[in-house]
Parts: sequence; C-alpha cells; structure tokens
Amino acid sequence: MPSTHRCNVAIVGAGLAGGLIALALAQKHPDLDLRLIDAGETVGGNHLWSFFESDVAAQDRWLVEPLICHRWTGYDVAFPAHRRTLAAHYRSIESERLDRVVRERLPDGALMLGRRVLAASATAVVLGDGERIEADGVIDCRGAADLSMLSMGWQKFVGQELVLDAPHGAPRPMVMDAGVEQIDGYRFVYCLPFAADRMFVEDTYYSDTPDIDDGALTGRIAAYADARGWPVARVARVERGALPVVWAGDFEGYWTSGGRGVAKAGVRAGLFHPLTGYSLPDAVRTAALIARARDFSGAALHQLTHGHAAATWKARGFYRALTAMLFRAAEPGERWRVLERFYRLDPALIGRFYSGQSTILDKARVLAGKPPVPVGRAIAAIREIKA
Repeated sequence: MPSTHRCNVAIVGAGLAGGLIALALAQKHPDLDLRLIDAGETVGGNHLWSFFESDVAAQDRWLVEPLICHRWTGYDVAFPAHRRTLAAHYRSIESERLDRVVRERLPDGALMLGRRVLAASATAVVLGDGERIEADGVIDCRGAADLSMLSMGWQKFVGQELVLDAPHGAPRPMVMDAGVEQIDGYRFVYCLPFAADRMFVEDTYYSDTPDIDDGALTGRIAAYADARGWPVARVARVERGALPVVWAGDFEGYWTSGGRGVAKAGVRAGLFHPLTGYSLPDAVRTAALIARARDFSGAALHQLTHGHAAATWKARGFYRALTAMLFRAAEPGERWRVLERFYRLDPALIGRFYSGQSTILDKARVLAGKPPVPVGRAIAAIREIKA
C-alpha cells in the first residue's frame, strides 16, 4: 500500500523558481521540514539564466550570490544603424551550479528527484507511484499553466556553448546582435564569453509561434561563429527553449488553471517579464517574499503568492503595451526597429526596464517621439491590452 509522509512545505517543481524557494527557506527557516519534488534527475534541468545585477534588489542578493558562475562589468548591443557598449554588471547562472548548491544546502530527505507528480492541492501532493505527501502548505512551480488564457508571442532560441581552437577576443557579452538577417520575426544573436576559448552563442527570435527548427538554428550559429572568425573545436552544451511574451490575457483565469487555491511561483504564477520573458528577477523576489513569511499553511501561502502575482500583473500594463506594439503593430521583419530605438536611451532607464521597475518618467521617455511602428497600428495594438 502506498505510504503517506508529512512535512511543513512541499515545493513541486525543481526549476529555477522552486530551487530558489527551497534555498531561501532552508537558510531563513532551517527548522522547516521541506520537500522539493521533480520528475527530473537534476535541479534546474539544462538551463542558463543571465541577469543584470540591478535586476535583483541589494537585500536579496544573498540568495543568488552563491549561484553565479560568470560576471562581467559591461555588455554590447548592435543594430543595423546603432552599436553601443553599456556599463552594467551582468551575471550568469548555470543549472549545474544551482543543482550542486541545492544538494549541498538542503537537509537529507528534502530533495525528491525522479518522482512524477500526479496531482497537487494546497496541502497535499500525490506522486506517480501513489505515494502521498501531506504538507502544511504546497507551492506549485511546475512551469506554465494554461497559456491559452493569454494573448502572447514567443521568445524562442537555441544556444550552444562553443569550445574554440583559438581565443575569441571578445571582452564582454553581446546581449543583442540584431545585425543578422531578420528571419521569423525579430532575430538577434546573443553571445557570452565564458572563457578565452569558450563562447556561448544563442540564436534568438521574437516569433509568433513556438516552433523551433533545431537544424536551421544550429546551422545559423555555426555560420555566425565562422563570420566572427571563431574556429569551433566542439560543442560542449546545447540549450533550447521558448519563453512566452504577453500583451494581454485573463490573469485570474490563468492563475486558476494552474490549480485552484494552490500557492504558485515562477511561470505558473504568471511571474515573468511580459516583453523579455525572463523570470529570474521575479523568482528571486518571490523566494525572498516567501522566506519572510511566518505562516506556511496552504491558505496563507496561496494568499501571499496570489496577492503578489496579481499586483505584479496589474503593475505591468506598460510592458504588455510594448509587447503589443512589437507583435501587433510592427511588421515581423521590422520589429528590430523597436529595440534599436529603445537601446538609444539612458542606461539606467534600460536597467530599470529589464528589472520591471520602470518609473513614470521612464515610461514617458520610452513612448516619447515618433513611434518606430505605424501610429494607427500602434493605437489599435494598445487597445487590445487588458490591464
């Protein structure tokens, strides 16, 4: 007969959001009996998360500091008519580091990998083998809920870590090289110099569909490396993904589709930047918020996470409006113009934009002047927004 186990907090999904919550609770509430549950065999899967230092509040950096694998003090962007170096601290986390730190810091028995979850409620988790975990509270971090509730496009990519036969000579990340051929929407190449002879190269698209042609994208990565004069010895790692970028939707319907009355975090909670699709800043904020809690019952955790996610959604109408302009007002092959104009603005404004902390003056500055899309289509796109 399947067994039943008790704990204080069960976290379902050991991706970035779940892993950060587990680390935060283990440090701030060491007496809590935790479970971090995932069908995979590692924490974080196969991912690379990059962020600007300003994306994470100073009081929350204790959570990400042990996870950082690569650090830079500036980055480049390039467009057909504009190239720029920005002085901003940029960081990258590899999933292997997240996996190692979680294993080191969680107590014995807390990590339950290779365990498929059949169902999760506010206070219980049922596993594929029938085993049941009863908890004071459950937090569901299993990725996207019903995305049909959202009006959205995609930021999709294939990335490769290239081991080179000679130094690449690039001192900084190239966060956005849009000087490449525009295909399938807005296309850019993203490069991170991990070492003198290692370069992570990602071919990225702001596309209307999540479909990824792996062969075509890997071929374009090889062509890009060749054009840069980077002799490739081998590919050490491959990552692929499609992140939702949203301009409208039914937040409450989306939240409920991921489990009625169940606390949530990460993409399942709708906690990601509407235009960039990035979820790390929100994952850190959510983990820190939960770590400050004192009541870990299912009802209290649901109230806490739902309130936070709903307030965040309401506050991000501006970013959804920009996503609407990108996807609904600009022709796919002209979307790069929206980003080129944005990257001519003040570096501090750009930093606040990425962290989702734009001020009223920032918003006015972004929208000032003649828009890089047809005015009539821009107005029609913004009308689609449901704040």
